[in-house]
Amino acid sequence: MRYLHLDPSFTPYSKSIDFESFVFSGGEPHIKIKKENIGECVTITHRINSFNDLGLLLIATDALRRMDVKVIHIFIPYFPAARQDRVMVLGESLSVKVYTDIINAQNYDQVTVFDPHSEVVPALLNNVKVIHNYEFAKECLNIINEEVLLISPDGGALKKIYKVSEYLGGIEVIECSKKRDVKTGQLSGFRVYKEDLEGKHCVIVDDICDGGGTFLGLAEVLKEKKAGKLSLVVGHGIFSKGVEVLKKSFDNVFTTNSCKDINVEGVIQIKL
Repeated sequence: MRYLHLDPSFTPYSKSIDFESFVFSGGEPHIKIKKENIGECVTITHRINSFNDLGLLLIATDALRRMDVKVIHIFIPYFPAARQDRVMVLGESLSVKVYTDIINAQNYDQVTVFDPHSEVVPALLNNVKVIHNYEFAKECLNIINEEVLLISPDGGALKKIYKVSEYLGGIEVIECSKKRDVKTGQLSGFRVYKEDLEGKHCVIVDDICDGGGTFLGLAEVLKEKKAGKLSLVVGHGIFSKGVEVLKKSFDNVFTTNSCKDINVEGVIQIKL
């Protein structure tokens, strides 16, 4: 198996096939693979943060097939539009299906994704392989290296966090909830379903941190319930509002390099 790392900053496997890519003045991505004889099996890796990123993946696929590559695997660590997995109000698109339909049309032999937001992504993708967040969470807890409680931020995270707990030997899980206005996205009504956290180190585990509103709101209530240290473990760190605001509430912030590279004091990034 050879590897084509389309994002030179994201190289989870061995050395990449040599290529050059650029964007034409009209906005179209282009690629030229320099080595002629690359074999019959190639894995493409890419962090997709825009439609141009998706476009580069598609034209790279076409280039490989024109070079007689027979087997193509892809690794997309953060699957785009994974949170747009249902239509909440009339006028919205089911965006995740748009992306999965495009990927499925390429007939890849394997599509690997890391810690998808819900079961919708793997249900819609053909030939999918899911890398769960279990080992990532284990590595984070090894760094913390003390007794912890696992905090489920909302009902949507419950199934996944109990699987993490099981993998880690049965760490106690504390369930929480929140309310979200589907029209405005505003959060309210944070609840923690345990009255006294007894000063224990509380670790919130979730798949995505975007603006961080869920975690900041929950941190306040956890402190009211006598939490000790607070840590945040998120597979995909988008951090659209920066990490400084999170660092005011959390002793540790852990994430991976699935979306982007982060070099900020107080953020521990685990490379995939």
